[in-house]
Amino acid sequence: MTERVEIERLLLELYAARVRGDLAAVCATFTNDANFQVAGASSNASPISMKAVGVQEFRPLLAIMIKSFKLSEQTILAMLIDGEQAAVHWRAKIHSRITGTTVLTELIDVVAVKGGRIASYTEFFVPR
Repeated sequence: MTERVEIERLLLELYAARVRGDLAAVCATFTNDANFQVAGASSNASPISMKAVGVQEFRPLLAIMIKSFKLSEQTILAMLIDGEQAAVHWRAKIHSRITGTTVLTELIDVVAVKGGRIASYTEFFVPR
C-alpha cells in the first residue's frame, strides 16, 4: 500500500511542478537515465513526437515546452497504479505563448517508477 501512495505522491508532485512551470522540480521526479516520450497531435491534427533518453537529453526539450506552453485548470480524471506502473488520464488548458491560443487538451501518461522516481514516461495527447 505504501508503494502505491508513494507513486501517487510522485505523480502529483510532477503535475504540480508542470503547472507551476518549474523545470528543476519536473526533472527531479525522473531518474537520470529515464526514457521520456511525447506523442500526440496539435490542434490542426499534425502529429507531434519527441523521444529522449536521460535527463540531460530531455531537460532542454522540457525547458522549451515549459517556456512555450502554460498549463492551467489541470484536472486528473483517473489514476491507475499497479505495482511500479501507472497510467494517468488528465486534462488541462494549454496556452501557447507562441500563438496566443489556449486549447483544452486530454492527455494520458503511461509511467514506470523505479527507486521512487520516474524511469519511463510516455505522454499521449489530443487537443479537444
